[in-house]
Amino acid sequence: MKIGFIGLGNMATAMIGGIVKKGIVTADEIYGADSLKAAGEKARENLHIQVMDSNEEVVKAVDVVVLSVKPQFYPAVIAEIRSFVSEAQIVVTIAPGKTLEWLGEQFGRKVKLVRCMPNTPALVGEGCTGVCHNELVTWAELEEVLTILRSFGTANLVPEHLMDVVVGVSGSSPAYVFMFIEAMADAAVADGMPRAQAYEFAAQAVYGSAKMVLETGKHPAELKDMVCSPAGTTIEAVRVLEERGFRSAVIEAQKACVDKSRSL
Repeated sequence: MKIGFIGLGNMATAMIGGIVKKGIVTADEIYGADSLKAAGEKARENLHIQVMDSNEEVVKAVDVVVLSVKPQFYPAVIAEIRSFVSEAQIVVTIAPGKTLEWLGEQFGRKVKLVRCMPNTPALVGEGCTGVCHNELVTWAELEEVLTILRSFGTANLVPEHLMDVVVGVSGSSPAYVFMFIEAMADAAVADGMPRAQAYEFAAQAVYGSAKMVLETGKHPAELKDMVCSPAGTTIEAVRVLEERGFRSAVIEAQKACVDKSRSL
């Protein structure tokens, strides 16, 4: 299997790193192109993939084509490559808001399409990806794509109507978590802790807490209650968070993210 990436930005390089590390294919079986010459040179130097001069060359060389450009560039890129995409090839997209129906209209004919939404923790092998596909993709082909996506984290099938929700809960959410870590570290610095140490404490606390949710199977509220001793320090902090509308702020922010995704 040969895989091609049109666009070699952060998400593409994260995906490529995972694919090669897990041995899904070798680096010389991955092809890429980018409109920015510097991005292509960086990918060639750091990832050792085959960087081509044009998107057309990438499409002609591979079995799976990953469109890893920003959503606003999709119409132009698809118009450029659609006549070179064969009926046997699979096109994987990572753009929020671009539905299977819209993608099919852009290609103007029947094409095997897999729509997915990864997130930036793919850079460290801890990505979370939602996946849907059109009726032309066989289960065997879908398994191949899922194997690729699971090389840099988890990947799960969702109905297409939930793909915008995936954007809110995992695609964009690392930004919310980074803000939370930064805020906790700022508070620790305000109380005298060196900043580097504050980031380490805050990040490890978030990492460990997330691992507890995934590995224990306990409800987050139950895990929260385990930390909250009667009249203790934690419940006092929780009281203030509730008073300031912490959970409501997160919910409203995520809903705004989903609404934006639906409007793209």
